[in-house]
Amino acid sequence: MRNIRSRFRPVGLIATLVLVLVSNNPVWAQDEDSKTQPSAAEVAEELANPNTALGSLAFLLDYTNFDGDLPDADHQDGWKLSFQPSLPYPIAKGVNFFLRPLIPLVIDQPVFVNGGFESKGVNLGDIGFDAAIGKGFPSGLQLIGGMVGTLPTATNDALGLDQWLLGPEALVGWKFKWGFLGALVSHQWDVAGDNQPSTSITGGQYFYTINLKNAWQLQAQPTWSYNHKAPSDNKLTFPLGIGISNTLIVGKTPLKVSLQYWNYLESPDSFGPEHQVRLQVAPVVSLPW
Repeated sequence: MRNIRSRFRPVGLIATLVLVLVSNNPVWAQDEDSKTQPSAAEVAEELANPNTALGSLAFLLDYTNFDGDLPDADHQDGWKLSFQPSLPYPIAKGVNFFLRPLIPLVIDQPVFVNGGFESKGVNLGDIGFDAAIGKGFPSGLQLIGGMVGTLPTATNDALGLDQWLLGPEALVGWKFKWGFLGALVSHQWDVAGDNQPSTSITGGQYFYTINLKNAWQLQAQPTWSYNHKAPSDNKLTFPLGIGISNTLIVGKTPLKVSLQYWNYLESPDSFGPEHQVRLQVAPVVSLPW
């Protein structure tokens, strides 16, 4: 059995990175005499909107428990630490341009090899990204459209596709007084690299936020996918997500911390996720423009 304490070392890594950011960067750009600094609750409500003009540096720590028909599949679990900076470029009021990479560090990932599972880690995974433009309307409607892609950056062949993926994405959301509700859909095809097998994956997120008192929120952003090239019983991966978050002001830096649980209602029969826990820590940063 693995050492349990070693499984939680990534939490300490996130905490150290956040402390460095908070202590060494004046990330909330305002005049010293400003009386208009937003409250933690106002920042929390703005961060719930995917079309926000606020910049942030999100650290995502995922623990996943797996299941499936393969031998010993129900005893497998894995860890992944991802970094997703979001530094929107405001074009006009309510209109923003986004270029957001998602850089995954695979800490521990089970891979079925020669009739059994082997642990693959620590390795860089395939880096994803999206480039999009968002527009908000006075009614609360939020629209985002653009491109999504994946780069073949995995340092272990078992953890990546060795393909360049590209395709469109679209998001529709609505900002309410009580929170936010919306969904994102994207599709990716392999456009270069190893084309055996070819890739055609539809994916996305649904997300919701319910504002509570003192900058607390009930929210989740589970990700789902549908692999058109997989066998019929391995195509859909779909979780039901619940979670809670809190935004606080550390010095002059707004800091959002959230914890989510995803229960997979549908997952590949042979091997796929069953339960997932995500810890997210995201300092808000001043934009460089």
